[in-house]
Amino acid sequence: MPRIIGVNIPDEEKVDLALTRIYGVGQSNVKEVLRRSGVGINKRAKDLTEEEISSLNQVFGEMKVEGDLREEVRTNIERLRQVGAYRGRRHIANLPVRGQRTRTNARTKRGSRQTVGALKKEAFTKLEEKTKKTATV
Repeated sequence: MPRIIGVNIPDEEKVDLALTRIYGVGQSNVKEVLRRSGVGINKRAKDLTEEEISSLNQVFGEMKVEGDLREEVRTNIERLRQVGAYRGRRHIANLPVRGQRTRTNARTKRGSRQTVGALKKEAFTKLEEKTKKTATV
């Protein structure tokens, strides 16, 4: 397994697909990186030579990927939280940030469904009595 900027790249995949395993590198970036480093698109990751791996590392060294990018995203979110921006408050509440609806859906952010069942009559009367006692005190 070739190791590029601290990430193990799968052997059997083509280089253009394997490099997308690096955080912050997508399909459009890969073509530019391969062109700048002089590596062929159709090559398998296991066929990369040491010079090609070093040239890929050099090109990725000029970009903001992996740890640096994760740090930047984390600090941006932390700044939004501290400022008290709407997006920051949504991050704090663990709700969708970019305007998605939450009445239905939003299962990824909110977690699995929790059913709120109906109360039996006895439990309901006990609950009413508790609220009356706390209201009078």
